[in-house]
Parts: sequence; C-alpha cells; structure tokens
Amino acid sequence: MLLVCQWVQVLNTLILSQLSKQSIIVNNGVYMFITFEGPDASGKTTIINKLVEYFHLQFPKLQYITTREPGGKHLVEAEKIRDLILDKNSILSPISEALLYTTSRRIHLERVIWPALKENKLVLCDRYVDSFYAYQGYARNLGIPYVKALTGLVIENTMPDITIFLKITPKQSKERMNSLRLIENHDRLDAETDLFRQKVYDGYLKIIEEEPERFIVIDASKEIGDVLDEIISKLMLHPRFLTWISENN
Repeated sequence: MLLVCQWVQVLNTLILSQLSKQSIIVNNGVYMFITFEGPDASGKTTIINKLVEYFHLQFPKLQYITTREPGGKHLVEAEKIRDLILDKNSILSPISEALLYTTSRRIHLERVIWPALKENKLVLCDRYVDSFYAYQGYARNLGIPYVKALTGLVIENTMPDITIFLKITPKQSKERMNSLRLIENHDRLDAETDLFRQKVYDGYLKIIEEEPERFIVIDASKEIGDVLDEIISKLMLHPRFLTWISENN
C-alpha cells in the first residue's frame, strides 16, 4: 500500500504540473460550494430539499443547483459507475472501488459542479470528498494519505466552503433505516457490517477534528424542523456565506 500511495503522489505531482498550465479557475476562487455529509438515513436529502424551499422564499433571485455523489443525477456515465458500485452483485476490491468513485467525481466536477460555480450558482451537494475519506480511507483501510493523493488528481483544489455534517450514531442510523424499511431493498453498501459503519462514523469525527473551521456539525437526531432551523441559523451567522449571499441575491 505504501508503494501504491507513493506512486499516486508522484502521478499527482506530474498531472497537477500540467493542469497548472490550464488550471480550473472558478470566479477567482470566489464561489459558494456547500456539501452535506453524514451516516445513512441522517436526513441529508430531506434537509437539502427543505433548505432550497427556504432559499426560494428568502432569496428569490438566488441561482443554485442541487446534486449528489456518487453519480450526479443526470450524468449517464457517472450514474453507470454509481450503479456498478452499489450493485449487490459487484465484487470490488477497496482500490477498485476507490478508483471508480474518483472517476465518477471527475465527471461530476467537469459536467456539473465546475460549470455551476463558474456561473456563480450556489452548489448544494449530497456527499463529496469527506464521504470518500471516511468510507475508503478509514472504513476500507486504504489510509488517508492514499485517498487524499487520489482525490488530488481530480478535484484541482475544489473543496467545499462549508460542510454540514448531520450527526447521528451508527445505531441511530440503523434504527432509522429499519423503521423506513430501507434494509429490504439494500444495496452493496447498505449490507456492510456494524463494524464498518462504526469505522465510517469514527472517520468522520477525525476528519472534522482536523478541519473544524469548515464544518457545521448538527445533531440530526432531532425533529427535521429543528435540524433545519439550526442549519439556517448557523449558515446566516457564517461570515463567508453572509458575504457571498449578500453579493449574489
């Protein structure tokens, strides 16, 4: 694994040296990219939809897109990769899985995220690189240096301005999935063990600890209305978001 990681880092350096000649510059680095992370059934999709409703009312001129990973909703190529990753019949090594995620992410950036940011649209994304770090880096034991080096090949420093982490425990996640009967039609990742889910959760906490300024951590075990209110309250106190929204509405 060490040799693979070193190879990826060398390749990363070579590719970035070429990309620097035609770098992806998004509005001189001034944009608003918000990602939503959390365990399964933490309410990410619901919260994004409700936040959009709030923005419609409060900021009627605001331009935005919502999207998700893996895939990208309307991207045929990325969705095929998503289907392969989630297919219960897929047999993928951790490295094969990581490379598929990375390929899908590059397509997603090129076709959805970068064009939206260049048009100065607010981008709301359900999962992004932090899921990759938690699932592949920690739970799949590939290691953070490896997955960060791999990520560096494709994202060209496109990191979220704000990441909202909807915090529920692995036990709460499983209980919600059972209550929603999501287990009945589970995919390959839903079938993972409790130990795997705990590793993902612990991985998220380590990521947040290392970069606390980027994260808004929300207790997502509460009622959805309370969760939404807390997110809105914290967003409206966030200096970068306030500056951006005042200039783009």
